[in-house]
Amino acid sequence: MWDWIVNILFVVLQFIQQFAVDWGLSIIILVLIIRIILTPLLLKSTKATARMQVLQPKMMEIQEKYADDPQRQAEELQKFYSENKFNPFGGCLPLLIQMPILLALFTLLRDLPKYFPDYDGVFSFFNILPNLTASPATSLAEGFTAGLPYLIALILFSVLTLIPQLIQSRNQTGAQAQSMRMMSVVMTLMMLFVGWGLPAGVLLYYDVSTLWQVVQQLFVTQKVIEKAKAEEEERMANAPIQVDVVRRERKPRPHKKS
Repeated sequence: MWDWIVNILFVVLQFIQQFAVDWGLSIIILVLIIRIILTPLLLKSTKATARMQVLQPKMMEIQEKYADDPQRQAEELQKFYSENKFNPFGGCLPLLIQMPILLALFTLLRDLPKYFPDYDGVFSFFNILPNLTASPATSLAEGFTAGLPYLIALILFSVLTLIPQLIQSRNQTGAQAQSMRMMSVVMTLMMLFVGWGLPAGVLLYYDVSTLWQVVQQLFVTQKVIEKAKAEEEERMANAPIQVDVVRRERKPRPHKKS
């Protein structure tokens, strides 16, 4: 399904490899290029998510008020979205656009020997990961020393899944924040299980990609969220005042008695 995207990524990786020499370095450069290209989509998604967090209390109020009348509830929510020029799926669409690219990159890195059949050497990342097609499970069969770099890549694969979720949970409150933290821990344990059989090339891609995400969250995304929230809160605070001003302007003035 993603074959045409895989082929584009293959051509780009092939080009990078011509001057990068090392396969691991080529993968890192490819991941960084993709992350830079996708950054505008991520920021757009972040702004939409921040707006939703500000508007969520009012949305919940509408849902509770019309809990017994689903049709009226849907109408009022739609009216609320329209008045606030808000798309509830605005935060999801940019992420959905990213998914085919990320899945195609995963496919390419998982099947490197298939896409480069004429390559006679080993797909390695310098002396750090000697074979990018090997997994932690297969590398440990050669001994603990041989498998140690792959175990470290696996642990990073798991921990770097947890960190972005914990950073994101700081923007939530109450039970929602607690639930997100719990889900983050569960997902981290699942990533250990999933990553056990993944090729090191995929682990390297994910480690670099998620590390980029963490740095971006700390220095860029958090500021975007705070700014978007502040702008939305200011807009909502000023909206009732504007309405009152309009009403006062339209209110007929009383005639003076002669």
